[in-house]
Amino acid sequence: MIFDRVGIDTSDVLEAAGTKFNFLKYKPGLVGGHCISVDPYYLAHKAEQLGYHPQVILSGRRVNDLMPSFVAGKVVKLMIAKGHRVKNSNVLILGITFKENCPDIRNTKVVNINSELKQYGLKVDIYDPWANKEEVKDEYNIDLIDQIDNDKKYESVIVAVAHGEFISFNFEKYSKEGAVIFDTKSFIDRQFIDGRL
Repeated sequence: MIFDRVGIDTSDVLEAAGTKFNFLKYKPGLVGGHCISVDPYYLAHKAEQLGYHPQVILSGRRVNDLMPSFVAGKVVKLMIAKGHRVKNSNVLILGITFKENCPDIRNTKVVNINSELKQYGLKVDIYDPWANKEEVKDEYNIDLIDQIDNDKKYESVIVAVAHGEFISFNFEKYSKEGAVIFDTKSFIDRQFIDGRL
């Protein structure tokens, strides 16, 4: 979020930092699942019982918890900047699982992006070839679409999960049609995107 405010692309910063021998190249994205998004709270709770306030751990959790509203807000701002109306516009989210090439939907932050977008009055379709539709419906009351309707006009496309199947998605088509394309995983070619984490 800091790089976004100063106009520097996060991937460029990571690429430069990666020239240092001891730099670990962690990329931004939505962190779901259990071990990274939930387990640190157990550690923080135990630390506080022992009289220590783990500010770094809790700060990381706060940033992750704010990421869905940040993504939704950024997409809406980009839509407005491109002259799209927001209310009743169509948005396509690619992916709902908590990580790529995996069917696990535990604690996925995509659900929160969906909720935030709907609060803006957007109509959201979510497509995920890895997720079990019935499980998503039971767990989150969300109906995934079976396939992407290439004739449907989307004012925005959000890459939420970097599934291998999405490499061949026709981002160029949607870009040429004026859709806002937002990449949460720095997964697709920069020429097609309007924003990314």
